[in-house]
Amino acid sequence: MKLNYRRTFFIGLAFLSISAFWQMYDNIIPLILQGTFGLGETITGVIMAADNVLALFLLPLFGSISDKVDTRIGKRMPFITGGTVLAVFFLLLLPIADRSTNLPLFVGALFALLISMGLYRSPAVALMPDLTPNKLRSKGNAIINLMGAVGGVYTLIMIKLLVGKGEHPDYLPLFVSVAALMVIAVGVLLITINEKKVKAKMEAEIRAYEESAGVVVETEDVVEQEAGEKAPMPKAVKRSMIFLLASIFLWFTAYNAVTTAFSRYTKVVWKMEGGGFADCLMVATVAAIISYIPIGNISSRIGRKKTILGGITLMSVCYFAAIFANAYHPVINVAFAAIGIGWAAINVNSYPMIVEMSKGCDIGKFTGTYYTFSMTAQIFTPILSGFLLENVSYRTLFPYALLFSVLAFITMGQVHHGDARPDKKKSVLENFDVDD
Repeated sequence: MKLNYRRTFFIGLAFLSISAFWQMYDNIIPLILQGTFGLGETITGVIMAADNVLALFLLPLFGSISDKVDTRIGKRMPFITGGTVLAVFFLLLLPIADRSTNLPLFVGALFALLISMGLYRSPAVALMPDLTPNKLRSKGNAIINLMGAVGGVYTLIMIKLLVGKGEHPDYLPLFVSVAALMVIAVGVLLITINEKKVKAKMEAEIRAYEESAGVVVETEDVVEQEAGEKAPMPKAVKRSMIFLLASIFLWFTAYNAVTTAFSRYTKVVWKMEGGGFADCLMVATVAAIISYIPIGNISSRIGRKKTILGGITLMSVCYFAAIFANAYHPVINVAFAAIGIGWAAINVNSYPMIVEMSKGCDIGKFTGTYYTFSMTAQIFTPILSGFLLENVSYRTLFPYALLFSVLAFITMGQVHHGDARPDKKKSVLENFDVDD
């Protein structure tokens, strides 16, 4: 069987719209909260952590609800289309509230917007596995990730072009551009993908393939997995799992602090105006995309743990160097490219190590635990780092990131399992199959 690339491209439009939104949310909302409404760093951090708090409840809830829904347009499409319409409506209220300095309207619209995004995030992610045969989902997920990266880069370009200089730039053109992309992307998805028909066609293709190839559904691997699902995790492996989860929390704490506060940091410390800060983030994103394939090859040679430690080291060196940067210089883009490469090295290998260690136990349970630790870090770090930025100095940002990166290196050094060298990818595209 072969992956239907055209169909997967259209399915990926939902994730493209989501990624475009979150790129804008992380970079622009803090600027509005402080520049327009004069909120302190700590309160800004609390508000910026709200999306992750809501995600802990909304993502599994609406993912589960969409599993049980059956409508004329499918299980996932009602949530994707309805969520997008609501999200775009509340999204466009934000620049209106910003222009009129109406804080209650802004906070109310922002809260409703986050709920709207939570409404369709899980169904959008679940659409690809629903409409893709199991053996082809790795390639399918790779395309989804690439589509998400395109959405993020689109927003960074729009920030660069549409955000003016000054203390209080007009953000309406930027919000309209992102809203337009969301509507167009999901509109094209709805027109091109008939969820129920595609699902039926895919199931028919799978049956035909199994009959022609003589495939037995219940293979030895499946039986072995089912028989071993209740096996307890060995003590030594559990110790490694604990240290790996601690490492995940620590490196997300470091990285998310930088990505959440960077737009404000460049304005206060480097005296940058407008959307110039987007250059650094764009370089990091593109560098991460380009590095997925080389990192996959490196991991297959030296193992996952060493690759992750190398990524942490690379990021830590860049955080250390950034401490001494008093103004923006083009060389900083080189550092951000290195940060993007380091972050890719971590993400390519960390989740597979979780899966490797949880084999024979409950993979689903530990997958959930992985996301719990990463999301908890993203709830915790905007508040703590924001408190330090407000009450100590903006200069604490990169020392803060450096500290938690070093701690992640130490805890990762205590991980002694899950380090099987990954098999060489069967195709170039599979190197982009990343869970983060």
